Amino acid sequence: MAEPAGPFHVLRAGPGRFLCYCRPGGAVYVTDAMEVWAGDLGGCPAFGCPCPPEEHGAMLRAALGRGAAELSLGPRSATLRMLEEPRCPAVALAQLPAAEARSQLQALVFGMAGCIETLERRLEAVETLASSCSPQKNTAQSQQLFLPDPSPRKNRAAGSALPAKRKVPGESLINPGFKSKKASSGVNFEDS
Repeated sequence: MAEPAGPFHVLRAGPGRFLCYCRPGGAVYVTDAMEVWAGDLGGCPAFGCPCPPEEHGAMLRAALGRGAAELSLGPRSATLRMLEEPRCPAVALAQLPAAEARSQLQALVFGMAGCIETLERRLEAVETLASSCSPQKNTAQSQQLFLPDPSPRKNRAAGSALPAKRKVPGESLINPGFKSKKASSGVNFEDS
């Protein structure tokens, strides 16, 4: 029971939705989560497809990615057509027996769960990396280094006052950290 390779594509056929995925080696699967249809991309000669199987597989994957594929259901079979490519009109899909379909659905579910888990780990790593590079967070973290400790555990009565910050010449008393661009001139009382 191999895991599905993906990528996964949603197809619509009539009122239903179907999930289509391909595996290495040319196998293509379509499911509605109750039944599974399978086909082989190497099985094109029955429909007269002149292209080699590997080219046909690449064309089918591209058509699925663009949403240019159509699924037609029949009794115990289905047909997957590429709308934009008249040279390779269809891939025949046979409905799998119940036991094999159940096995395929199980592989699909756990394969997708593995993909989701991998994507969540990658997203978490990217978020961690982005948060460490964020200028707003870096500024907030560096400002917290200069704030007093709010924890009540320290004995404040023991004379542990915060050290006085030195005033830099030209720095504003009202807006600390802001330096005046002009030299201070003092007050002139004689102009009254």
